[in-house]
Amino acid sequence: MPSVVDLPAQRYVAERATLAVAEFPRIADRLPPLIGTLAGQGIALAGAPFFRYRVIHPGMRFTVEAGVPIAGTFAPTEPAFTDELPAGKYVLDTYVGAPDGLAAATTSVLAWGAEQGVAWDRTDGPDGEESGCRLEVLRTNPLEVPDPANWVTDLLFRLAD
Repeated sequence: MPSVVDLPAQRYVAERATLAVAEFPRIADRLPPLIGTLAGQGIALAGAPFFRYRVIHPGMRFTVEAGVPIAGTFAPTEPAFTDELPAGKYVLDTYVGAPDGLAAATTSVLAWGAEQGVAWDRTDGPDGEESGCRLEVLRTNPLEVPDPANWVTDLLFRLAD
């Protein structure tokens, strides 16, 4: 059952791509190098890696970031960049299972929100639906838990102010 939580702002380092669902590994595969670069620079992670959905384009294409929370400052090399997840109230729901079930889990959260009358932090932009902050936070390390049926992902959707 989804719940509403307050989250503080969080700095992060990420890479961004616009892609279709079938191309998602192209951005997902950027997380290990990002984490490796941070570790090589002595920068500790300030939380679990995530995917931030910036724009949902028509035709099931997404502009999405593969990101890693950090404490302090870091000057990455392009195409990586730093940004900040906004503070605010978020709807949180936890999904357990393989990534192919995330679309249905997201649909469920959005339906719950419609039933509750919540207003999402989103706008209609020229390229599609722009999200203020919509995250999939990867709570499971696949190297430690190889069975995708046991992977834990937090879905976080920022509410409008």
